[in-house]
Amino acid sequence: MDFKQPIRLSFRANSRRSFLMLAVSIVFIAAFTGLVSSKNITVDPRPNIIYIMADDLGYSDLGCYGGEVSTPNLDQLAANGIKLKKFYNNSRCCPTRASLLTGQYPHSVGMGGMVGSNQSPIVKGSYQGFLNDSFPTIAEELKKVGYNTYMSGKWHVGERPEHWPLKRGFDRYYGLISGASSFFEITPAERDKRRFVLDDKDYEIPKEGHYMTDAFTDHALGYLDQHKNTGTGNPFFLYLAYTAPHFPLHALEQDIAKYEALYLQGWDVTREKRFQKMKQLGLVDDRYQLTERPDIIPAWESVGDKKVWARKMAVYAAMIDRMDQNIGRLINKLKSNGQYENTMIVFISDNGACAETVNTKLLSDPEKKIGERGSYHIYGESWANASNTPFKKYKHYMHEGGVVTPCIIQWPAKIKPAKGYSDGTGHVIDLMPTALELAGAKSPGLAGTNFSYLWTKKRAPERTYCWEHEGNQAIRKGNWKLVKEFQETYWSLYNLATDPTEINDLSGVEAARAKAMMEEYVVWFAKVGARPYKKGGGKAE
Repeated sequence: MDFKQPIRLSFRANSRRSFLMLAVSIVFIAAFTGLVSSKNITVDPRPNIIYIMADDLGYSDLGCYGGEVSTPNLDQLAANGIKLKKFYNNSRCCPTRASLLTGQYPHSVGMGGMVGSNQSPIVKGSYQGFLNDSFPTIAEELKKVGYNTYMSGKWHVGERPEHWPLKRGFDRYYGLISGASSFFEITPAERDKRRFVLDDKDYEIPKEGHYMTDAFTDHALGYLDQHKNTGTGNPFFLYLAYTAPHFPLHALEQDIAKYEALYLQGWDVTREKRFQKMKQLGLVDDRYQLTERPDIIPAWESVGDKKVWARKMAVYAAMIDRMDQNIGRLINKLKSNGQYENTMIVFISDNGACAETVNTKLLSDPEKKIGERGSYHIYGESWANASNTPFKKYKHYMHEGGVVTPCIIQWPAKIKPAKGYSDGTGHVIDLMPTALELAGAKSPGLAGTNFSYLWTKKRAPERTYCWEHEGNQAIRKGNWKLVKEFQETYWSLYNLATDPTEINDLSGVEAARAKAMMEEYVVWFAKVGARPYKKGGGKAE
């Protein structure tokens, strides 16, 4: 048959049957052709990318990092991929989130401090309290090269509607625009300060049956289904920002019950057991010394109300347990949707464990048990010290306890399971350039560096990182770290290659090195627009 010639069809007037048969055939062929074409949609080979962030998680809280909390799903991700000994954050909620979203130091994008109130006048600059528009976000850049972009969870980098996620490149968003909040409700005391949002509209959370960690995951899974059902073949980026285990201590009773008896062993025994498990795992070696318990923390044996303190840690552990269960739900959804193999998942925390104090008496119903809806409690410095085993200091500070986070990277299609823990280092500013590299996008003058060398086996570059937040300052150059607390007048120098827990201050014997590092830090300080801190502290978020 000559396919160049038109097909001529003729029917006799009374050949109704032939016409109907032809019509049915045409419908069938059209339907079949549509089916075939939908099956032949070109699948983009670039990976899906998921960044998961915990909130105030201590370095040793996960099972695969030495903890006794049940985290089988994160442990399995770690076993299937890469787990770093040291990955750096910016020591506080807002600055870390700003760097993840922009690949810049937080001051450069207006988030050197904490998020600003939507009631306060805007004062532009490095501490303006919302992301500026001088630099694009990871969502904006990935969207340019064909990615669909989704976010579920805590935003915390802009309270005004014009600074919300959909204005910064995300296609869909569900979550908490603000900082710390009840996991069960928006309380009357918080109603003017805390906002849940769906896409770009305020959202009224259910009065019953709501638990924030579950809700964040529910919407994230919905976005994965939505993405699959569109059938475009585009890759996606998902930023899943949990609020667990940030205070207030809120968890479900069935999760809390797993841990109450366990934590009657106290913080001293918990810390020692974690350190021993870290040695067994190969996470730490003889270079690591367990830092001393600060004088302000009493020995467990001298503590009254042991059941109250054990209950607090049990609730904290339950919050992590529930987050891990939800990450298991995420993994199962990826598998059932056929999205698992070519998805890179990175898990980190925004800072180290939290030792902040809060006047909980003004916020908590005394008739409620710790962890229940209506209660409001923190677990305090004593348990935070255990969470950050083996390091010293906490969230807010620039010592390792404040700025080092667990980091797990899994990508079944490309990353082979690594034995042990990687000695490579990374920083939250590296997450955006890594994503853009995998997406085939340009990196617009980013402060961070693509960390694909961790699985391509290329030689790791020597890095320099700098920090400033509310007067706490540090610079790490190679294996050397110079660090200062805001209330101190002196800087301490540590060789992290031989002293990874910052025990021995070498600023005296290495004065020339300290001076050179300080000169480099001063240049960075001016470049990003940091400014000297006026004592008075910051609010807990």
